[in-house]
Amino acid sequence: MLASANARQVPVSDRHLLESPAQPSADAAARAREILDTAPGGLALAIAWRCPYGGRGAIHAREASRALADAAQNALDDDGAAEDARILSASRGGARVAVAIDAGHDDAMCASWARLAANSLLAALDALATDHIVATLQRSERLQQALYEIADLAGSSLEMGEVLARIHGVVGGLMTAENFYIVLYDDLSETLRFLYFVDALDPWVADPEQELHVSDMPNSLTIALLRGGQPMLGPSAQLRRAYGVDDGDLLHGPDSADWLGVPLRRDGRVAGAIVVQSYDRPDRYSQDDRALLEFVAQHILTALDRKQAHAELERRVDSRTQELQEANFGLQAQIAERARAERLQRALYRISELSVAAGSVERFYADLHAIVGELLYARNFYIAMLSQDGQRLEFPYSVDERDVARRPRQRANGLTEYVIDSGEPLLARRESIVLLEASGELQSRGTQAQCWLGVPLSRDGRPVGAIAVQSYDPEISFAHSDQALLTFVAHHIDSALERKRAQEALKAAHTELEFRVDARTRELEEANRELRAQIGERVRAQQRLVHQARHDPLTGLPNRVQLLERLNAALASSESRQEPFAVLFLDLDRFKLVNDSVGHAAGDAMLVEIAQRISALLGPQDMAARLGGDEFALVLGGVDDAIVADTMAAALLATLSRPMWVAGRELYPSGSIGIAMSHAGADGDGLLRDADAAMYRAKACGRDRSERFDEAMRAEATRLLDLEADLRRAILQDAFEPFFQPIVRLTDGAVIGHEALLRWRHELHGILPPADFIGVGEDSGLIEQVDWLMYRKVIGIMASSNAPGYVSINVSPRHFRSDDFVERLLFLLESAGADPGRLRIEITEVALLDDAPRALRMLSQLRERGVLALLDDFGTGFSALSYLHRFPIQALKIDQSFVQGLGSDLHAESLALVRAILALAGTLGIDTIAEGIKTQAQRDMLDELGCQYGQGYLYGRPAPV
Repeated sequence: MLASANARQVPVSDRHLLESPAQPSADAAARAREILDTAPGGLALAIAWRCPYGGRGAIHAREASRALADAAQNALDDDGAAEDARILSASRGGARVAVAIDAGHDDAMCASWARLAANSLLAALDALATDHIVATLQRSERLQQALYEIADLAGSSLEMGEVLARIHGVVGGLMTAENFYIVLYDDLSETLRFLYFVDALDPWVADPEQELHVSDMPNSLTIALLRGGQPMLGPSAQLRRAYGVDDGDLLHGPDSADWLGVPLRRDGRVAGAIVVQSYDRPDRYSQDDRALLEFVAQHILTALDRKQAHAELERRVDSRTQELQEANFGLQAQIAERARAERLQRALYRISELSVAAGSVERFYADLHAIVGELLYARNFYIAMLSQDGQRLEFPYSVDERDVARRPRQRANGLTEYVIDSGEPLLARRESIVLLEASGELQSRGTQAQCWLGVPLSRDGRPVGAIAVQSYDPEISFAHSDQALLTFVAHHIDSALERKRAQEALKAAHTELEFRVDARTRELEEANRELRAQIGERVRAQQRLVHQARHDPLTGLPNRVQLLERLNAALASSESRQEPFAVLFLDLDRFKLVNDSVGHAAGDAMLVEIAQRISALLGPQDMAARLGGDEFALVLGGVDDAIVADTMAAALLATLSRPMWVAGRELYPSGSIGIAMSHAGADGDGLLRDADAAMYRAKACGRDRSERFDEAMRAEATRLLDLEADLRRAILQDAFEPFFQPIVRLTDGAVIGHEALLRWRHELHGILPPADFIGVGEDSGLIEQVDWLMYRKVIGIMASSNAPGYVSINVSPRHFRSDDFVERLLFLLESAGADPGRLRIEITEVALLDDAPRALRMLSQLRERGVLALLDDFGTGFSALSYLHRFPIQALKIDQSFVQGLGSDLHAESLALVRAILALAGTLGIDTIAEGIKTQAQRDMLDELGCQYGQGYLYGRPAPV
């Protein structure tokens, strides 16, 4: 009773974490003792009980004999009474109680008391069983809640440190975890990082980004755990002795009274570990805690992987955003630079105009000053010219805040004369001027400037004057760009002064300059237009990318990303405001046939039409999305009744079933629909996964229908997940072995070979045939690893055995898609020293037809080395001469379904098929092997028909070497 109740409440994969094995209960014995104490004085009696939770037990009064106690025990299994005892027994559910009273006591009171005692003890056992169930359910609820919290943390926006701290809190809610750390391990580089570390006694502070080499921690239990890959439980000193860890130099924290660590595994490899430890109690952790932590650890690793992937995505988004910002800043800088270049170009154009325009020289100087003032600080500006004899310095134009008038003077050693004498521009600040004065090279005139800039004016290659600007404010200074600008201005001043002497040359120069300025201006304007167009195009491209990232490009429906956002947004709202909804997962039936027959373009057109039909059924609260291929999902808002979802699914199937014309053909599409209802604690991925599982149930039930998700589907999914995990461990432990079944010659029964059949020696379920796990192996891609383990063992047995004949191995079509299959198989033969001529490979027709040229090439290569091919399960596939004669096939294996039909109700059909296969093989010169021969009659009939070889239970069952 107790076991069945737990089976209904606890998922299969978690039950071993939640239930404790039934043991004799001290509580049951104590309750029985209390009942015994109420017995009438001097009464010789014994009480025995048996229940699923309390086990078996018995007690007796001091006056009772040993025989009386044995009688009570025996009555639990047999209703018969001993000769010297009266037995009263009672049972309820799985519990049974027996009370034995000495035959000498024969009064009604004793019998009534015995009946009351039996019923009381049954009630007490029921109460104990109920307490056990409640405790188990409470623990299951805590575990489920912990897993939900870990999954929520993986998708949260919290920082990694906060996520790890909360994971610590979740583990602490399941067991004592005051001292707790998580370490990540890279077995290739043998480095590790302490992602999280909290310890009450160890003051060490972990850096999550710091990588430590295993050689830095030679005597660490953590390294032993990571390299061993198995859970470790016990006092740290005891574990060091058990695992050979040197304890002479304890550099990695104080000893623990109890230490529990479990590995984190990713794709079958150790990726890290989780450790909890206790300093006060040596028995703090139990095997249940180990199993619980080991189970939770894989969920924590999944959560960490999802969180790190999320963090990496955010980092890439931030990096891309920063790149776009930097590009935008660069564009803005280019725009600003081009604007400044335009202003400079316009200024130069105006200066060029002044140099050839009519008017007085004074007006030219004033206009030139105004233009220069637009480009740089020119509140203090003057032009100096040498007199005809070169002895005097004249100032035809001067504007100054301090020295209002500059009068002509004799040539001396001032700043202006320094520029004229050197013929080079001079940019000098107050400090430089002081140094020049101290060296005696010049002597300042007038008010002292804080920054002075002067450039020479030349005529016929010799300096004849200077143009200068200066600042009296220490905060205002000039740059080398200002010097270059003023140099250009000085050149045009000189040209203006010589315009009467070379008017024509100046006009030609002006025309050329005007043309170049116009061309440059047009180039800048065109560049600006292109730049604005690029900016607009980038904005539009970004909008298109956002739309494409959230919509299916073929149908225009939202994609999986937008669908999950909708689901998670609906589930994230508070329970008081949360609207119920249903999720429908639709997969088209036999859609691949459409692509293969009329082409992918027609398939795309069919998908577009189906998307339009689905959209026509949607309400204002509903949403449809294409998940990829021929899969669609619908969210029905405001639906709290599964009947409404069933009705919508029926309407959807009816709409899909209407005929449509695609590529000139009338098609009748159909689909399979899975339904999942929203519920508290659900997440978007989980609901979508549940609906997907229900959809596969609908396909298994015949297609063109809908199925609702239930707990049985969840249990099956959990079973397959556990089986995949067991399969991965079995690959690491090499838990597979070949069983051999003889292949004989039908005429005389001589053994000509054996077929090697795969078997899994499961640690819990014993020997498993391929049918129990081949589906999971194919879906997960693990079957190829299993096959290679099998091939290695078979070839090793071939090399070391003197058994007669050949050995055949089954080869999956997956191997024929691998380019290196032939090389690997031949390498195994060569490494083991086995004769290739004794090896046969059994392939199916699917392997030949998937990629016929590749299959022909691989079979030919193997045949050249002596490895021949057998065509397995012949007759169940295409079985056509159009491909059979093209391949080097040594023998056909007639499928056992035809052999079993011989002598049965299907005798006529099976006989005709077997006769046709034998005739075909005889025509092509190919041997035949009949599979599944169980009776002598089947053997005689096959021999009479001309079949050469056979195998089956008649000649031997598969057995290990």
